[in-house]
Amino acid sequence: MKPGEFPPIDLTSPSFRAVSALGLFLEEPLVKALLPVVVLALLAPILYRMFGSTWAELDRAARAETTREEGFDFQAPVALVLLAVTLTLHEYYGGRAFFDEVLRPPLVALEAAGYRSVQLSKFANLYGFGWWALARLFGYVLVPIALWKVLFPKAKILDFGLRGAGFTSHLGLYALCLGAVFVAMVLVARQPDFLGYYPFYKTASRSWFDFLAWEAMYFVQFFALEFYFRGFLLSVLKRRAGSLAIFVLAVPYCMIHYGKPYLEAHGAIVAGIALGSLAARTSSIYAGFLVHIAVAGAMDFLALAEVHGLPSKFWPP
Repeated sequence: MKPGEFPPIDLTSPSFRAVSALGLFLEEPLVKALLPVVVLALLAPILYRMFGSTWAELDRAARAETTREEGFDFQAPVALVLLAVTLTLHEYYGGRAFFDEVLRPPLVALEAAGYRSVQLSKFANLYGFGWWALARLFGYVLVPIALWKVLFPKAKILDFGLRGAGFTSHLGLYALCLGAVFVAMVLVARQPDFLGYYPFYKTASRSWFDFLAWEAMYFVQFFALEFYFRGFLLSVLKRRAGSLAIFVLAVPYCMIHYGKPYLEAHGAIVAGIALGSLAARTSSIYAGFLVHIAVAGAMDFLALAEVHGLPSKFWPP
């Protein structure tokens, strides 16, 4: 065997047959439907052991806040209504359909008029995802910050998970979460729905520029997502709802994963609770953001390497 070569896979070996049989078993409709429910039930006591004290502390702080303040607190209702409005706007105006119908025609006209910097014919899909990421940055970050400074001028934006004080003190927990997610990711990395879904930008295999430009947009979107759910919303709601805020926010966070692979949508429930609990404990979104982009980047890389192949050149032809 030459250096750098790998031995051929023995398709008749017991280990290969066992892995194949396990893959086929997990693809059985009833097994696939019920497996996440069983996993969630097994994880529940682990999550409680890890974060029970954090939840209790949040509840004590919320009771003290409620006792201290008088009158109606507008912040939590405004935040929840804003959540509903934001998700609705993103569904109807923040996706590829709106880009194709409204934003793409002017770009087509500019390219036809000789503006070579547009290059829509080459990067049409990348432009569409650029709008998708920009809409999330605008709706999840810029609008809540601006609205809160107008409605509640005394609010401190840094309190929305943007302080770095608790970042390093809990890196062990984040590393544990990251390791658990990577193990789960390796197990599902060859599932047909996983390979068919990632990466979103199907032209990412064309060049390293395509891949890196897409990942940059993807990561911006993840920062916006972490800020909105684990920074802004959690900071506002936990003052009144305590630990319940974590579980309330896990519901819409799971629902925005609808359309993704089935097992990943269930995984969002665990991620929403675990990352929300960590953000509440550390008052920081940064480590959760790093966990998110590490997993997302690895998922894209694995799926690309498995199906389309990694890029062989930096610039697209």
